[in-house]
Amino acid sequence: MCLTSSRSWTSASSDGPSHVTYIVSRGTQDVSRFVVDLRDDGDPALTFRSLVIGTLFACIGAANTQADYFMPNIIVVSLTNLLLLIYMMGKIWSKVLPRRSMVEGTQFAVLGPVLDFINHGDFRIKEHAIGILITGTASFTFDTTPVSRAAVQQLYYNTPVHAMTSILAGNYGLCGLLRPSTVYPSEMVYWGSLPILVTILQSLHFYSPENQKRMKLFLASFVGVFLWQIIPSYMFPLLNGLNIFCLASQYMSPPVQNVFTNLFGGGRNNEGLGLLSICLNWQYITLQHVAYPLILQANSWIGYGLCYIVLSVIYYFNTWDSKRFPLLSTSMFYSNGSVFDPSAMLAATFQINQTAISGAEMPHLTGSNVWYNIATFLSIGGMFAHCICFWGPNILSIFKNVSLETYSDPHWKVMQKYKEVPYWWYICLMTLSFISGFIVIFWGQATTSWYSYIVALLLGTFVAPFSQLLYARLGTGISTDQLMEMVGGFLSPGDPMGNLYFTMWGHGIIVQCITFSGGLKVCQYLKVPPREAFIAQIWGTVLGIKMSRIVMVSIVSSHESALLNPDGKSIWSGEATQEVNNTAITWSLAKELYGLHGPYFIAVISLLFGMVATIIQWLVSKRWPRIGPVQTDNVILPIIYTYSASLSFGVTSYVTSAVLVGIISQFWLRNYHPGWFRKYNYILGAALDAGSQVMTFILSFTVFGALGQARPFPAWAGNPSNGNSDYCNGNGALT
Repeated sequence: MCLTSSRSWTSASSDGPSHVTYIVSRGTQDVSRFVVDLRDDGDPALTFRSLVIGTLFACIGAANTQADYFMPNIIVVSLTNLLLLIYMMGKIWSKVLPRRSMVEGTQFAVLGPVLDFINHGDFRIKEHAIGILITGTASFTFDTTPVSRAAVQQLYYNTPVHAMTSILAGNYGLCGLLRPSTVYPSEMVYWGSLPILVTILQSLHFYSPENQKRMKLFLASFVGVFLWQIIPSYMFPLLNGLNIFCLASQYMSPPVQNVFTNLFGGGRNNEGLGLLSICLNWQYITLQHVAYPLILQANSWIGYGLCYIVLSVIYYFNTWDSKRFPLLSTSMFYSNGSVFDPSAMLAATFQINQTAISGAEMPHLTGSNVWYNIATFLSIGGMFAHCICFWGPNILSIFKNVSLETYSDPHWKVMQKYKEVPYWWYICLMTLSFISGFIVIFWGQATTSWYSYIVALLLGTFVAPFSQLLYARLGTGISTDQLMEMVGGFLSPGDPMGNLYFTMWGHGIIVQCITFSGGLKVCQYLKVPPREAFIAQIWGTVLGIKMSRIVMVSIVSSHESALLNPDGKSIWSGEATQEVNNTAITWSLAKELYGLHGPYFIAVISLLFGMVATIIQWLVSKRWPRIGPVQTDNVILPIIYTYSASLSFGVTSYVTSAVLVGIISQFWLRNYHPGWFRKYNYILGAALDAGSQVMTFILSFTVFGALGQARPFPAWAGNPSNGNSDYCNGNGALT
């Protein structure tokens, strides 16, 4: 699992007199020093052109991301699918629209300043970065904003949420105060940004023969996967999960078919665990298995293996009466297996009716859902312990640099010629968000008390630095929403809608810190002036919330029955909203379900178990730094816990293909073909992501029914009309 490598190479850059040395290493500081170019041409960033283009594609990105939220497997839209389009529009703009030089010396010279404002010259890297920053900020606002909560209220509580509630309930500003420790240092890499930074943007804007070859590969791969994507997504869905065990189960007895479906089926939402399935649909594999460091991926593989074992054991040993319910589901159930109807417990004000639950049957969770809760709390506890025990000395060093205002990062040093955003800007933003939260509480549709609101903000502020540190160093984060739901549930029992908003505010701070800080790191890498980046992010946030709400209302209104169906459909699924609502209701019954005598108390106590396990690992690593070929501090338990529950719902057939892609990319290519890896690995992954997501976006609005009318492909052997597309047809799939 140790990624240190002695392989290195040197490449002469045609864009400057210096040579750039590229090193294949696991050291995070190597990225800033040897991978990302220090070049700064001083070109303009926030212009009329970049603002207009960013606004346009922010709306497209937010709409696409919100639509994906209601699909069987949520695919977080990457910026690669819009980056090239932004570039093309910028280039067309610069070539087609008139420039100041065209009227100089003519009778229209007076229009020169106006034309210069509209089209000042070539479309360059910083304008491109601003367009991406606006688009990216808008596209990631859907996760814990009031938009996702509003979808739950509209679906399950028949309470349409006013548009102003969605805008006012946001909370921003903390990431700006934390940026000296979470953005400036070299250790804070934000791996998800690297494929864009070191390949596409530099290839597009820093001209050299090497970059031209990269762009040829990008275009060829983009077109190829763009055309291919229509086959597994629409015409031949069997390719989403090819599994020989599923194909061999056609004439087996029903009990055997049920077992095979649970273990090997995975091409459809909540079908099974997808063990040994081969997925040929890149939208499920995604760029992360090409871009993320091997240390993260190796830990995720361990997590996947545990997931197969743990979920199978829980189900077939009938833990928590699991056999009464589906293997995978985010729904709640009665003990007889029917879907739980929470309306009987809710009063007219949507509070839990304590009289009604006194003799009523409590909701039951599937075994996979219980394990998801356990693994989430294990990972949260492990995250706190890992950051303190393993990264504590590094954190102290960072804070020492913060106090001295000195950083070793070369990009930070280059950025010192630009004016920083004053802290009081972010303090004013936090104050405005704080006040707007009270407006939502007292005049919006939230049922959260004012003191719960304050506790949510304080808790989110405490957790955010830990989650952000893990994300910045490894490229992935820990889902902390369950921690917020637990605290909200015990603080305000019997209030599901209040729990929704408590979680939104608490967990929202964490998500927004990660998203905003990642954007600020992009700007540091690309030398975008901080104040212009601040404006771009705020504008992108407002756009994202507004556009996401429009798409949410359209989809919820048009596909309500599919979204309320526990199993969903092949195209539309309410699993995300179901999970949000179910957890809000179950945590509103925290005392009955998660209390000391509740059936799921183990989930709460797992927070402590996660801390203790990591502390023990840290002590072991002090005594035995290596155990065989494994460096003990490279085992990251919170990551393993997170991935050990990653197959608890959704489409699961992608794991084998994803692991193979990760081995080929981050192990074989990186270690045995480092030159090819440096030149083409990230650009290839970005092209595959871009092509597949652009086609998926087109299919969503043309044949999948995002605009209301679905047009399914005719049935044939690769697209069966009955049952699951991978032919694992147990568990009543043919009925």
